[in-house]
Amino acid sequence: MRITVLGCSGSVVGPDSPASGYLLSAPDTPPLAIDFGGGVLGALQRHADPNQVHVLLSHLHADHCLDLPGLFVWRRYHPTPAPERGILIGPSDTWSRLAAASSPLGGDLDDFTDIFEVQEWADGEAVQIGALSVLPRLVSHPTESYGLRVTDPSGATLVYSGDTGVCESLVQLASRADVFLCEASWTDSPEHPKHLHLSGTEAGRIATRAGVRELLLTHIPPWTSREDVISEAKAEFDGPVHAVVPGEVIDIRRR
Repeated sequence: MRITVLGCSGSVVGPDSPASGYLLSAPDTPPLAIDFGGGVLGALQRHADPNQVHVLLSHLHADHCLDLPGLFVWRRYHPTPAPERGILIGPSDTWSRLAAASSPLGGDLDDFTDIFEVQEWADGEAVQIGALSVLPRLVSHPTESYGLRVTDPSGATLVYSGDTGVCESLVQLASRADVFLCEASWTDSPEHPKHLHLSGTEAGRIATRAGVRELLLTHIPPWTSREDVISEAKAEFDGPVHAVVPGEVIDIRRR
């Protein structure tokens, strides 16, 4: 199992990175895009055919999904059409929110079920896609949001936090994960809202409590110091800590 970072800038597109998007690949499995924020479609074209990609959405804030109307255009109008509908899995209002975003006219909805079969996450119910099992868990964020635990046939595990504050469901989801891809949107401060994002300190603490093997930090906004977030996480977690960058490829193996 392998993940390619398409974009990792938090909250907005950054000067050097698209917003959130990750390409997951594994044998006997179609390419999976986890989140699809601004700039992700362009980055995706360097690594996979957009006509073949299925999409998993952690939540529906703009920086995690609003390059999808461009993907809809690609799949509908590319000279070589998609051979079949893709699968798009997300929160309960995925179809209506993206149908509104993709519509060319205000107040109308673009029924994109001609190009994607839309499914909804159910908290704690795993979905099988190719050879991979994907377990969603609700996390602490102002909109319906999920962390995802992906397991391959060897037992190797990738856990993606999505956007979240500190919550027990994320600790449980990340338990003994080989790679924990965790947001760290700001440095630690009691003034920050508790149910919005994680600091580097909080990401490190969760990684320690969950007993993960490796902590990868992501979703760092352009206005947050990467070095400070990394230092905070390292102070709380004894294992490997790294902040991902666009184009980076990480192999996930059972440890």
